[in-house]
Amino acid sequence: MIDDSSARSESALDETFERYLQDKGKGRGGDGGNYRRNAVRELERFREWAAGERGDDNWTGIGPDDVDRDPTFAALDEQVFREYARHLAGDRGLKQNTVQTYYAYISAWCGWCVNEGYLEAHYAQRASATAPLPEDDGRKPGDQQAWTPEQRHTLTGYVDEEARTAIEQFTGLPEDVDQLEREQGRYAALRAARDRALICVLAYTAVRVGELLRDPDDPRRRGVRWEEIDLEDGSMHVYRKKQQWDSASLPDPVISPLRNYKRLLDPPTERWPVFPTFDQRTLATLVSEELTDRGLKPAEIDEQRSTYARDLLLAIEEDIQPPSLTTDGARTVLRRITADASIDIDHPKHEYLAPHGGRRGMGEVLVRAFGYTVAARYLDNSEEMVRERYSHIEAGELGDIATEALEEVDGGHVPTDE
Repeated sequence: MIDDSSARSESALDETFERYLQDKGKGRGGDGGNYRRNAVRELERFREWAAGERGDDNWTGIGPDDVDRDPTFAALDEQVFREYARHLAGDRGLKQNTVQTYYAYISAWCGWCVNEGYLEAHYAQRASATAPLPEDDGRKPGDQQAWTPEQRHTLTGYVDEEARTAIEQFTGLPEDVDQLEREQGRYAALRAARDRALICVLAYTAVRVGELLRDPDDPRRRGVRWEEIDLEDGSMHVYRKKQQWDSASLPDPVISPLRNYKRLLDPPTERWPVFPTFDQRTLATLVSEELTDRGLKPAEIDEQRSTYARDLLLAIEEDIQPPSLTTDGARTVLRRITADASIDIDHPKHEYLAPHGGRRGMGEVLVRAFGYTVAARYLDNSEEMVRERYSHIEAGELGDIATEALEEVDGGHVPTDE
């Protein structure tokens, strides 16, 4: 009888990848989620390195030189993971935090392999294995931008003026205007109103963009719908990062833009996405396929589409529900508006006001005004996490206290800028 653990030790590394990713993935079948997308990339990177397909010219992989097969679990030990940590740390194109993040994916897989009987020990977490990794500086890559009050005011002021102008131009059209011109005016007004509502929600609610819009990598995140928004109570039902539905607050600066936008959009049903995509190719395909399913012939579809300035307007009229704007789509919108509003950005990673910057900017406001406990509730985070993320505020306040104490004790003998 063959020992099961011995058989598993001779398994190729990539034989476990799909099962591991299913366990870690989101949604039905474990085929969704950002973690899965990132993990599969790092697992393949590790497999290639282990097989000798990555690294310098002298690196031949972890298996014996005279064996022509993919590396197996029998070849893994803490020295292998130490060498991989050194390989990642030696990549000059990777930041310290990124090296830590990439290694964490492999370490998590290693732990899973121990539980599944492929490995005897969690080699990746041993001190000797992690020693070559650079120290984590405590910052999360790409998550440091925060909209300043001036940036927030400029951005929201710009989209408000753009929406007001577009809506006034549309509603001010004479009754005898050409139908195509009216359609074009309505489309421009809808786009401007949607952008204003989106920017205000990102700027004032501190909701994560992944909770608000569609994430193609996670089927559960299909974008918030009108049925999930209560403009009277000032609340919005969203699928939180903690994998459950919860209510988020809609402060006053958000209510009016949403209400005016909904009145202009006049969605056929409450199940429509609040922020539908305006991508013409996506909508053209959607409309054509739906009308085909309803029994229309190609010539009839072309004729019906030609009567509308944009397929979005046809979708509204025929109740063809479009998909929500994606998280990447929101970044595209913000890039465009940041440039159009001529907002200066001084940030090493982002040349525009990124969506997470709105959340962090609102966090700054709340911590300074009401403290960490209230901010944590609004941000849907633990107070410990909020204190860590906004520790610079407390440090500054403690610095002011220290200055006052020195002035009190030393009689005002404090160095100045003079």
